Amino acid sequence: MVVVSVRPSVRLCNSAAEPMSERSAKSRKPRPASPPANAIFPPQPSSLLIPMARKSSLLKQALIFVLLLLALYAFFTSFLNNPDPKTDPSFRSHRLSGENPSDSTGKSPPLPAKVFLYELPERFTYGVIREHSAARGGAPAADVSALKYPGHQHMAEWYLFADLRRPEQERARASSPIARVTDPEEADLFYLPVFSSLSLIVNQGRPPGTDPVYSDEEMQEELVKWLEGQAYWKRNNGRDHVIIAQDPNALYRVVDRIKNAILLVSDFGRLKPDQASLVKDVILPYSHRINTYNGDIGIEKRKTLLFFMGNRFRKEGGKIRDLLFQLLEDEEDVVMKHGAQSRESRRAASQGMHTSKFCLNPAGDTPSACRLFDAIVSLCVPVIVSDSIELPFEDVIDYRKIAIFVDTASSLKRGFLVKLLRQVPTERILEYQKEIKEVKRFFEYGDPNGTVNEIWRQISQKLPLIKLMINRDKRIVKRDMSEPDCSCMCTNQTGVISTL
Repeated sequence: MVVVSVRPSVRLCNSAAEPMSERSAKSRKPRPASPPANAIFPPQPSSLLIPMARKSSLLKQALIFVLLLLALYAFFTSFLNNPDPKTDPSFRSHRLSGENPSDSTGKSPPLPAKVFLYELPERFTYGVIREHSAARGGAPAADVSALKYPGHQHMAEWYLFADLRRPEQERARASSPIARVTDPEEADLFYLPVFSSLSLIVNQGRPPGTDPVYSDEEMQEELVKWLEGQAYWKRNNGRDHVIIAQDPNALYRVVDRIKNAILLVSDFGRLKPDQASLVKDVILPYSHRINTYNGDIGIEKRKTLLFFMGNRFRKEGGKIRDLLFQLLEDEEDVVMKHGAQSRESRRAASQGMHTSKFCLNPAGDTPSACRLFDAIVSLCVPVIVSDSIELPFEDVIDYRKIAIFVDTASSLKRGFLVKLLRQVPTERILEYQKEIKEVKRFFEYGDPNGTVNEIWRQISQKLPLIKLMINRDKRIVKRDMSEPDCSCMCTNQTGVISTL
């Protein structure tokens, strides 16, 4: 703001500072003769001329001050009144051109992070889709880019890849936190679009007795060999690269060679503390596999107290599922079903979640599982029994408002879980549903302002850390250590609060 200071320039009358004796002497001087009778403006006494001059000067200064105020008002309304960034299309053109207009509060909106998309050899992207199709009897495709990516719970790799390949204007209209650049010298981040999760399940669809002709292990080795030959990977030891490995087993053979990068994962269940952490990496939600519930909040049609449908027998931490089955399958108003991934199972799961008040989410082979996100899009309050779970977007979502957490030991006490849920009043269930509805878009990959934008936002927030680690690497003496240093933060090992 321009501040104009107007300082009056009225001089003090000298007579005001004269000694009293002199003023008294002057007062004894003879009075002037009376003016002629024909004078139009008779002479004024000097004591009246000075206040009149002062009054005239103050009036002029007040007029100048008012004019300046009017000019400043016109300046602010004409030039500093910014458009609304949500509605004015010119704002997004500023974002694309790299300009940084101020918003109405005087703050500068963050510029989108600049991302360079590697043009990987076909065998790491569309080639994986082709192999997946061929293993299931699909006909060879003349144009592999026309192949449809198959749906599964770890298909974030497809959504991010497709988002980066769409026109930049479309991403700007969706208020994306990133902008794709074609010059790697301009990039803040480098995205490696490998279909690492799909690669894991290519051979699962082969007919029994047929020898696999595709090797996920070979794909991993070839990928890292190609990556280590790239100048921009070598420049900063991969710290400014983004690599997706959402399935817990994705890229498992080569994770030690890519661990400097930002890893996009579902959890840290099979990653060591020196490979991944909340500081460096990003937790992704699973892609929900059941239909979204589009109704309103309410429990009138939700007759089932607690619902679960999934594979009963899992490895490692997932062994709790079988124990929970034994405790809950005979309880009234509780549905526990064993089911594998199939179209029929998804249909039954949709029906069950849409008609239940609470949905059980125990750990799988690793701490996380897709049913949490299936429950959220069903407005079915999740009951999470997984002590080491990490959750996506926790900087903006308070999961205590949308889910109930129960520690494993308590959940295995006979009658504890059902008694806890029966005590939740209807008003509290409706509050949970209302909060779930507010955040549901965060878990919809198909929403233009949904999951993909939130993932990019999380990645963009890593930029200051990346720059710190790059500069730190330039001066740190390389040394062998038996334990991770401050470059890594271990995952959460604390207990879980079980109270409502």
